[in-house]
Amino acid sequence: MSEATGLVRCLSRCTIKPYPIHQQEKQQTYHLTPWDLSLISTHGIQFGLLFAKPPSTSSALSVDDAGGQNHYSSGAIVNQLKHSLSRTLAHFLPLSGRLVTNKQNDPPSYSISIECNDENNSSQGVEFIHAAAPVTLNDILSPHFVPPIVRSFFTLHEPDDGSMLMVNHDGHTTPLLSVQVTELVDGYFIGCSVNHAVADGTSFWNFFNAWAEICRGKENSEDLISRRPILERWFLKENQEEVDNPDENSIIINLPFSHHDEFLGRYPPPCLIEKIFHISGQSMSQLKQKANNECLTNKISNFQALAALIWRSLTRARGLHAEQETNFKICINDRKRLNPQLSEDYFGCYLNLVMGKAKARDLLISQNIGSTALILHEAIANHTDEYVRCWLKKWKTEPDIYNLGSHYDDCSMVIGGSPRFNPYGCDFGWGKPLAVRSGWAFKFNGIVWMTPGRLGGGSVDLEICLSPEVMSALESDKEFMDAISTHDA
Repeated sequence: MSEATGLVRCLSRCTIKPYPIHQQEKQQTYHLTPWDLSLISTHGIQFGLLFAKPPSTSSALSVDDAGGQNHYSSGAIVNQLKHSLSRTLAHFLPLSGRLVTNKQNDPPSYSISIECNDENNSSQGVEFIHAAAPVTLNDILSPHFVPPIVRSFFTLHEPDDGSMLMVNHDGHTTPLLSVQVTELVDGYFIGCSVNHAVADGTSFWNFFNAWAEICRGKENSEDLISRRPILERWFLKENQEEVDNPDENSIIINLPFSHHDEFLGRYPPPCLIEKIFHISGQSMSQLKQKANNECLTNKISNFQALAALIWRSLTRARGLHAEQETNFKICINDRKRLNPQLSEDYFGCYLNLVMGKAKARDLLISQNIGSTALILHEAIANHTDEYVRCWLKKWKTEPDIYNLGSHYDDCSMVIGGSPRFNPYGCDFGWGKPLAVRSGWAFKFNGIVWMTPGRLGGGSVDLEICLSPEVMSALESDKEFMDAISTHDA
């Protein structure tokens, strides 16, 4: 596979504009919230789906000359993806815009927003790349580790020279959404790169599912989607009253900076490997039961039990000193922490982090999976509506912009994603995806991405990113491997 890494070749590149389905203003501005701005210095979201090629599709490496007559020809599929993407963008307008910084000297102010200009603005829109690679589905699915070529299935990829990676602030000059459709010998990979200051995982997969829904829909219903996004950002007023479309001057967040170099951090990509671990629904249920039995409660969820297992296993695999304090961070959806809750259809970034802390000896000697899970349960339970509102209010006066450099250590672990996402519902009209894979973004030592398993039934897939030596130790960890020994194929 290493020989194939550089063999992804671009066949065409174009810009996709939102289809004028709805009557829209020539320019729309979406002001960024504290949730959005907190991620301005991190990487974007990069996930893609692997599909088998329909039997009648022509070779990925040949020129399609069917003249559009074959619905499943390579050319027809790519054209349909472009057409349906344009219509989907009409519902998800912020993805076609760019970030804009507004600075004033008197009084001093520095704010960032998303601006979506009319379709005649050549600098905006979504990047769409049609590429090809001489690899098979089996080349992607069968290796022990995620093959490096997968990273080349995404646009806005890491520099060839291994220098600093792009961050969300680069959305001032680069697309907020970039799509690469890579034809394989016997399949397709659709990779999406989305600016994380514009959308979180919930919004990302809502968009992906809406695109698939429009693509497979009938001609007279192609503009209809079952879940329409709510594009207005949700803000908190000083008097703690939430509003969807408040007075502009009351919601613009003035950052205490004069230049972006004051808050941006860029880091070279670490040398890591990734592996996908499959955990069956049965194993998940057994973990939950074990955790609850060990701490004499029924409060521990499947997710918390699995997170506790990962925390303990990675701490052991890293060989940390007994007195070393470790932390386990969980990406949490604040839509569901507010009271009243926000709809999952609110488009944007509503992510926060909760964190459990413990010394290595406490995790591995004094505690079991149940007591470890209880630490995480309490951290999540304490992330209340009151906490979120206080965090939002404080952020306006004391901005806290996440810096990925703080995660590049051997004592931290982060889990993102959710078993509630629906990647396998993204049927573009030629069948269910075979697998979910991620790109180069957000790859640091100890990051874990969770997605639902393809076979359902409560199964989950974990993409774990570690140094080679720690990955080897993890795969020798009996407690961890016992949990995945009955995994779904």
